[in-house]
Amino acid sequence: MKRRGTQIFCVMLSFVLFLLTAEPVLATTISGLQEDIKKNQSQLNSVNQQIAGYQDAQEGVEEEISDLDAEMVALLTDINLIQEAIEEKEEDIANTQVAYDEAVAEKDEQYESMKVRIKFMYEKGDQSYLQLFLGAQSMSDMMNKAHYIEQLYEYDRTLLEQYEAVVQQVAQLQDQLEEEKSELVTSKTEMEEQQAYVNEVLEQKKQEYENYNAVLSKAKREAAAYTAKIKQETAQIRKLEEEERKRREEEERKRKEEEERKRKEEEEKKRAAESSDNQQSDGENRGNSTSSDDKRSDNSADSGNSGNNGSNASTNKPVSSGGGKGQEIAKFACQYIGYPYVAGGTSLTNGADCSGFVLAVYKNFGYSLPRSSYAQSGAGRGVSYSEAQPGDIIYYGGHVGIYIGNGQIVHASTERSGIKITSATYRNIITVRRIV
Repeated sequence: MKRRGTQIFCVMLSFVLFLLTAEPVLATTISGLQEDIKKNQSQLNSVNQQIAGYQDAQEGVEEEISDLDAEMVALLTDINLIQEAIEEKEEDIANTQVAYDEAVAEKDEQYESMKVRIKFMYEKGDQSYLQLFLGAQSMSDMMNKAHYIEQLYEYDRTLLEQYEAVVQQVAQLQDQLEEEKSELVTSKTEMEEQQAYVNEVLEQKKQEYENYNAVLSKAKREAAAYTAKIKQETAQIRKLEEEERKRREEEERKRKEEEERKRKEEEEKKRAAESSDNQQSDGENRGNSTSSDDKRSDNSADSGNSGNNGSNASTNKPVSSGGGKGQEIAKFACQYIGYPYVAGGTSLTNGADCSGFVLAVYKNFGYSLPRSSYAQSGAGRGVSYSEAQPGDIIYYGGHVGIYIGNGQIVHASTERSGIKITSATYRNIITVRRIV
């Protein structure tokens, strides 16, 4: 009995030692792979966040490129319209120059004719006038001749004044057309400068977009590499877990076979002992019976202990891991009529260009506007010209002014005229913007 207990103890000890020596190695391997997966997953999450950030930024750049493209189209359209207006003004100036030259020539001709008559009459002296009057048939005739002479002088003087007025009007019209052309040329220059700036920014944004493509491509390669590592390590864990499962199933099978062998061996020994005991005396039978009962009790206890140990071993598995304000603005802007126009300027007193003037006026009331006239054409909200109120910004394509009511604007026109009041419809209105 002692020998059988020793054998059972040795078998169980070997099984426990196997578990103690084999499982930590496997657990460490799986644990290491799980740690690697955790690290790789963290890196993958970080890269994916970077990719999402890059994609958002690239989409933002793409929207900016789209806006810049639209702005470029609008700028080119405005420049073409301004160029057409310049050509029309040049044609008007040429026509006005012809009218001016004809008026001057006619005035000079009339002036020369009048000089000839005056010279002839004065060269005859008082005798001519005297003879004219002495030749009169009557007092009435003499009065008529005197009235004729007066009318002659009056006609010459009136005619000369009329032609001088015509010449002056034509000259004023020519000055006005030259002024309007100058303003258009200035607007075109500003629009071309804005176009150059937008084109430069557009190229920068396109390069930025391409840079994001390169960065995204690299980040996606990194993400693919981390994903591949995670898949590979997951596959290794599954393989190890499957090997562990098969190993435990094999151990369990062997354990049950061993228990079954031992059970049969005990039964054989028990039957042999019982057969031997039947040949002895009744007293010995009782003693042997008691001994046999003790043995059965010991064997049952040993068998129970062996079963419990097997059960404990099998559970030891690795665990997976308005309006009023607008009026104030218009009134304030009118205070600077006559102040100079300065290209690129934003000073109300020292000089400003059209957009600089609008910017400075609104800044005085705490409003922040874009710098260029084109950008100001998108400020605030759009209203129709029929709804225009004092303080609204009117954009003409390369030029802006402040509406002051009664169909008029105040604006920084040109270097020649400075800040002045002009009819609001002197050029084609592109848009009216309300800021307040």
